[in-house]
Amino acid sequence: MSLFLCVDCGGSKTSAVVCDANGNILGRGLGGPSNFSYIPLVAFTEAVRVAVSSALSSCVDTPITLPPPTELFVSAWFGIAGVDSPSVAQNASIALSVLLGIPAGPRLTVANDTHLLAAPLRLHLDIPHAITAIAGTGSCVVSFTKEPSGKLVELARAGGWGWLLGDEGSGYHVGREAIRQIMLDFSRASLGMSLPYKSTLKRKILSHFGIKSEQETAEILAIVHTPEKAVNDSDNIPGYLLVPREKRLSQLTPLVFDAAFNDNDEFALRVLRNVAGGLADQIAQLCIGPGEDLATKPRGVVATEAILCFGGSLVGVEGYRALVLDELRKRGCVFRHVEFVQDAAAVGAAGLAAMTVA
Repeated sequence: MSLFLCVDCGGSKTSAVVCDANGNILGRGLGGPSNFSYIPLVAFTEAVRVAVSSALSSCVDTPITLPPPTELFVSAWFGIAGVDSPSVAQNASIALSVLLGIPAGPRLTVANDTHLLAAPLRLHLDIPHAITAIAGTGSCVVSFTKEPSGKLVELARAGGWGWLLGDEGSGYHVGREAIRQIMLDFSRASLGMSLPYKSTLKRKILSHFGIKSEQETAEILAIVHTPEKAVNDSDNIPGYLLVPREKRLSQLTPLVFDAAFNDNDEFALRVLRNVAGGLADQIAQLCIGPGEDLATKPRGVVATEAILCFGGSLVGVEGYRALVLDELRKRGCVFRHVEFVQDAAAVGAAGLAAMTVA
């Protein structure tokens, strides 16, 4: 049986899909986080091994260990968060080639995870371009065109710089912006200014960090900036100090979304509008906007002649996706097609099989 493998490697999980030559899904598997920039190579390889082994267990009769004793896959496509340069892609390819028993070369495609999201472009004959926007734990925006063969070619990218320098529109950004807005309001209060509303989100975040009153809001800065402690430092260390600082930010995202979309908290909505605007800015950066000349941005995309492909847990929430699209409209970017790719690994596996058969 001809097997095709596609693996979506992200900051929260690794998703593997195995399909046959007709694009029929034969097996699925999940592994741990696999953002190539944030974990050691051995941890990345293990997350992939767990996901691929799990997917294989449901489509082969005999259990297979990795690396396999014989060639198993016709081809494999990896979309990996954190793979943002040729040298990094090469490092990942070497490790994956050994793990899967696939020679480095055309049968093993390794690229950023945004590449998987562009697969729907192959299905739309009326447009030449796609922009993919991932917004999950991290974020990245990439534009593509398609060759007559169906091969997707990257045009340009924006963002994907990591939580410290960017990741606009992501879970990191949501947490960071929530803390920033809390501190801005705290500064306003220190001037004697009255705030126009009470916020359930502020109370939830302060409570999450063990801060008992808004008068003690400044304590949140030490919590955010303190390096993670070793577990054996003290039995009394709060759990949030035992995780990396960037995770302390991204872990606030569920609180923000709950307050915005369930409590209709205006403060939380303000946070999300700002974050959505950051993602919209990066998408718009890759477009030919109102008044812009194609000659000055030759790799720019005309939104009305393109599909916008969303992927990631945050833009999977309809309310947040609507905020991003609203911010794009304000910037003069209205796409002909908009699609949320819920299962990037499955779409990628089917596309890989179709290209190979063709």
